[in-house]
Amino acid sequence: MSDTVEKHGADASTEQTQVAASTVEVPSYQPRQTIGQMLRNDLGFLPVLLTLILIVAFFQILNPIFLQGENFTNILLQSASLGIYSSGIVLVLLLGEIDLSVAAVGTLCAVVMAILTERHGWSAGPAILIALLIGAGAGLLNGIFVAILRIPSFIVTLAFFIVYSGLLLFLLGSQTTQSVGDPFILSLAGTPVSYFTDVLGVGLPTLAVLAYVASLVYDYFTRKKAGLRTMSMTRLIVQSVVAIAIVEVVVVLLENYQGVPYSMGILFGLILLLWLVLTKTSFGRHIYAVGGNAEASRRAGINVVGIRIAVFVLCSAIAAVAAIVDTSRQNAVASAIPSMLQLDIIAAAVIGGVSLFGGRGSIWAVILGMFIVQCLDNGLSLLNQTTDVQQMVEGLVLILAVTSDALIRRAQTRSRSGK
Repeated sequence: MSDTVEKHGADASTEQTQVAASTVEVPSYQPRQTIGQMLRNDLGFLPVLLTLILIVAFFQILNPIFLQGENFTNILLQSASLGIYSSGIVLVLLLGEIDLSVAAVGTLCAVVMAILTERHGWSAGPAILIALLIGAGAGLLNGIFVAILRIPSFIVTLAFFIVYSGLLLFLLGSQTTQSVGDPFILSLAGTPVSYFTDVLGVGLPTLAVLAYVASLVYDYFTRKKAGLRTMSMTRLIVQSVVAIAIVEVVVVLLENYQGVPYSMGILFGLILLLWLVLTKTSFGRHIYAVGGNAEASRRAGINVVGIRIAVFVLCSAIAAVAAIVDTSRQNAVASAIPSMLQLDIIAAAVIGGVSLFGGRGSIWAVILGMFIVQCLDNGLSLLNQTTDVQQMVEGLVLILAVTSDALIRRAQTRSRSGK
């Protein structure tokens, strides 16, 4: 009996030793990373940033006035409303949906504000509030049709784009434009342009970027301590340094001219707020979850319908803000929606790295995307290129961004499945 026990014990000991040895000697299978995975997972926004740097360098070489203070300020002023529009569309894209009505919604809200202030003598505050409520209401309609009635967002928002385009013509009547003269509205981004003082112009962006870097560092060590997956230390350092460098270079260029315009404060303040919502709240995490897998999110107890409605409401309300800023810059609002505006809004988000398939992307992508779009337009204009050339170039950049995103996602899916 004892011999049998000892034999079994020896066999068990031998088996354990063999298992331990095999565990040490044979490493677990690690899927080989594709180039696409390295670019998207390890380098993050760096490929997009490199693209922007190459575009800026190209136009600066061909025309040295490109980065001069006056022209650079002009680029930023033109980018402000585009960036605000795109920050709203990012939320919709993260859900894997699309909103083709934001340009029409924003223009409609601006027209209503202009009519109230110029024709009916309203003060700026109530008129802006009504414009924001109209934007939120338009988003609510989109959300109801998409989330509750389950009609594809492409069809719903395209239909409402047509409806609002006709409503614009009805509201303005025989007028093609409506001028705006309210001092408060014009102070947002109008002529003469309002600028922050030097202290605020330098201090506020610096504090914002330092808060962003501090959040990255905090999240890195918190997740590492909890044993969760984190970005590499190299990426953390590079991302932090690049963020600080970009902000400070922009501030220096602006301060060397006249300063940081108010419209930039509105844009970056909104992006910072949305970034906090998306990364620090359960609502933001639910947006990513629904965009990644709506059915799994529903089974996990997430109110998928509510999330979708809320996102469409936010997107349209933000579009109203963007249109108000643009109206302030142009001192007027027109009944005709700019033909390229809707494309530019979506392009700025997608080129910046937000996936059209949902669940992936950062609100900060708007910054890089809008700069790429606006630098292309401005640089080609300085080179005396016509609108047709500008549209062809921007379209090619957009199709490259979408194709890159699709190929990278496909490669990552194959890698995870081990194929």
